[in-house]
Amino acid sequence: MKKDIFKVAGKVLKSRLIIGTGKYKSFSETAKAVKASGAAMVTVAVRRVNILDKKKPILTDYLNPKKIIYLPNTAGCFNSEEALRTLRLAREMGGWKLVKLEVLGDKKTLYPNMIETIKSTKTLVKEGFKVMVYCTDDPLLAKKLEDNGASAIMPLASPIGSGLGLQNKVNISLIIKQSKVPVIVDAGIGTPSDATIAMELGCQGVLVNSAIANAKKPILMAQAFKDAVYSGRNSFLAGRMEKNYFATPSSPSKGLI
Repeated sequence: MKKDIFKVAGKVLKSRLIIGTGKYKSFSETAKAVKASGAAMVTVAVRRVNILDKKKPILTDYLNPKKIIYLPNTAGCFNSEEALRTLRLAREMGGWKLVKLEVLGDKKTLYPNMIETIKSTKTLVKEGFKVMVYCTDDPLLAKKLEDNGASAIMPLASPIGSGLGLQNKVNISLIIKQSKVPVIVDAGIGTPSDATIAMELGCQGVLVNSAIANAKKPILMAQAFKDAVYSGRNSFLAGRMEKNYFATPSSPSKGLI
């Protein structure tokens, strides 16, 4: 198991669970949930970061960016121009080059606008960014992102914040089989069992926010997700038994009394 390394854009992560930092009741709760999850990377919505009111607390007061990897993202951006401006701002603010790109299509579904996403990926890669990209579960478009330099492919399991879990395991599997960069399921995960399924399919990691932040006991749920991702990865590495449409006796049939 020591050789099972999770690496994204040259960075080795000690956990395959990535945590979003939005929707929690407080920064204190965010920090406790992140600690319970064992996550080594957290996403941060740059457009929602408080940089003006010095009287209000900020995330870095609770999560030290020197001890955990911050992944600036473009949550709330609906075109390429907004996304590019946001990530360029992140680079100026904190020197971040490893970023998460999401360009949304509409406010109702929050599905990715893949035309704008591919366009933005091309530009960011040319500017030296390492881009982890939120995308649809279309294998052809996922390959297009990788061909244009994406450092990780992040297909949705289902709409953001829906908690519906994986709706298209076949497409996710196809993306995994064709990709040479990490595939990390992003959006729509509702329960730890959803995360386990994603890992058993062969995903390199899972990103979770709402399922933890909106739980009745977020800290306990964060621990549950930690265990689920670990178990799912072990299950994938172990190799499941083959399916059979007919029964097979679980005990030897020879030498019966």
